[in-house]
Amino acid sequence: MKSNQEKILRDHLLYLLKGGGAHTKFEDVTADFPTNLRGKKVAYLPHTAWMLLEHMRIAQWDILEFSRDRKHVSPDWPSGYWPEETPPNAAAWDRSIKSFQKELKAMQALVANPKTDLYSPLPWGDGQTVLREALLVADHNAYHLGQLMLVRKMILSAT
Repeated sequence: MKSNQEKILRDHLLYLLKGGGAHTKFEDVTADFPTNLRGKKVAYLPHTAWMLLEHMRIAQWDILEFSRDRKHVSPDWPSGYWPEETPPNAAAWDRSIKSFQKELKAMQALVANPKTDLYSPLPWGDGQTVLREALLVADHNAYHLGQLMLVRKMILSAT
């Protein structure tokens, strides 16, 4: 019974990490985002699409590495988590997307691995568990993906 409950929990976490349920999918929001609009500011919104994408990537990478590497050192807050308004070049957007997707798959693999203890506190943390970190990734991604979708819609409706 216990192993079945754990499999159900892992499956639910993976569903959430993949953007299941009421969440929009990362690929749907980032696909075909016009190159010239990635660094464009929208009135009343503090972040550009680039800032949101890169922030999501950096935060997810940080959470993943903290979850699996006791020697990981997080970037300074907030400067290490928020980039400049515009991407340095067109290729930076694509690199950020590929990195985000690769690290999300790594978090999914960590959760899917039955050898991963979801419940025990990470010895190098102060109470964090892999379960908590996976939920944090899903929650953080969903929040900022919603913002990115809003920025996208506002930009495209204004052009």
